[in-house]
Amino acid sequence: MAESKGVLLAKSVQKHAGRAKEKILQNLGKVDRTADDIFDEHLSNFNRQQLNANRLQKEFNNYIRCIRAVQTASKSLMDAITDVYENQWAGSEALTAQVAAIEVLWQDFSHKLGDQVLIPLNTYTAQFPEMKKKIEKRNRKLIDYDSQRHSFQNLQANAAKRKDDVKVTKGREQLEEARRTYELLNSELHDELPALHDSRILFLVTNLQTLFASEQVFHNETSKIYAELEAIVDKLATDSQRGSYTLKKANVNSTPSSPQQPAIKAMANSTATISNNSYPNTTITNGSANANSPSSPAPQGGVSVDNHRESREDPPSPALSGQKVEVPKGATEEPSYQNTDAIRAAIEEDTAANVKNANVSVSSGSEEKGLVKARSPATTADAADAIETVNGNVEKDVKEDAAAASSAADQTPTDLPPGTLYRVKATYKYVKEDADELSFEVGDIIRVVEYDDPEDQEEGWLMGVKENSTEKGLFPANFTRPL
Repeated sequence: MAESKGVLLAKSVQKHAGRAKEKILQNLGKVDRTADDIFDEHLSNFNRQQLNANRLQKEFNNYIRCIRAVQTASKSLMDAITDVYENQWAGSEALTAQVAAIEVLWQDFSHKLGDQVLIPLNTYTAQFPEMKKKIEKRNRKLIDYDSQRHSFQNLQANAAKRKDDVKVTKGREQLEEARRTYELLNSELHDELPALHDSRILFLVTNLQTLFASEQVFHNETSKIYAELEAIVDKLATDSQRGSYTLKKANVNSTPSSPQQPAIKAMANSTATISNNSYPNTTITNGSANANSPSSPAPQGGVSVDNHRESREDPPSPALSGQKVEVPKGATEEPSYQNTDAIRAAIEEDTAANVKNANVSVSSGSEEKGLVKARSPATTADAADAIETVNGNVEKDVKEDAAAASSAADQTPTDLPPGTLYRVKATYKYVKEDADELSFEVGDIIRVVEYDDPEDQEEGWLMGVKENSTEKGLFPANFTRPL
């Protein structure tokens, strides 16, 4: 077995040495070579075709890698956009659906390029190495054929001198064997190389059509999705310009929940309530009087009304925002300053009637039923004091508001500084919570001016400058009253 391998190795070395010697002699021009111009043309076409196929394969592999990288980047970007886009914004659900559709399109596009373009391209380029091996084998057999041909020619020349017919016969047989082997391979390549070269057109047509169609479908579908996304964002921009998502200024601690009611209107409300709810057993006390004191116990089932004067320095109670104002028939919603005498007369009349009813109830014999004891003269005197106090408070409020109205009526636009719309007086203290707001104390005079940008104006807020200062900013209108 070792000898057999040695013999095969020796023959292989001898064969390679003979081929190398033949090629050197051919290159030096010492011996001729068998020429085949048609095969040389087919070989040139094959080399060019292989070069183009290898380049196309290389570039398309790089393109596929880039597509997959962009797919990953697109998914990350769309995930970030979905997280940033808040749920309460317009089109939030539609945006999420479109983002999912984009991801599906990327996956389909990537798979189609890999399965329908890259795999056929790899199959197409895989046939070139096999064909190249066959061509190299044909070239070796051609050298063997040329070598046997030259050897036989030498034998023929020497055999004529030596008359050695045995060597000539053996040389002729070896030559015929080499020629048959070469011609068989050469004939096959003459058929296969042109067919391979012609197949490039059909392959390119199929492959490129698949590539371009996939690109077209992908970009058409993604363009529709991006158009939908653009419409969603345009709708968000429109809603934002309308102020749908703008945070309104809110001052929970210091901003009253309802505008301040004028003193006359508040007093009219109290009067209307007393007159409409004239309970038969009502005791009116003047601030410090105790409704349940031993000297004047409150009748059972009666109502005790503590007639405190509402102070302007305290912010209005939030409960006032839901209070229903009852206005006598034929009167305006807010009494004018000319009707103050009528208001005061109505208060006196209603209060006197209530006191009279209370006295009548006391003297009607309800003591037997355990409802109330006889009213003492002191209690009647307290009621008279309450009437006088109410009259005084009403008169004081009427005078103050009438004076303010007269001052506002006398003031002409020419008396206001340039740019001032009108003046207001602070009725409550306000401490600013933002840099663009204005702080003030009770009694401060503020000049109301126009907003720098009218679109920034907010309901319930005014822009003003404190009198005798340069402090400027926003402030709540219901913390002030016009002068």
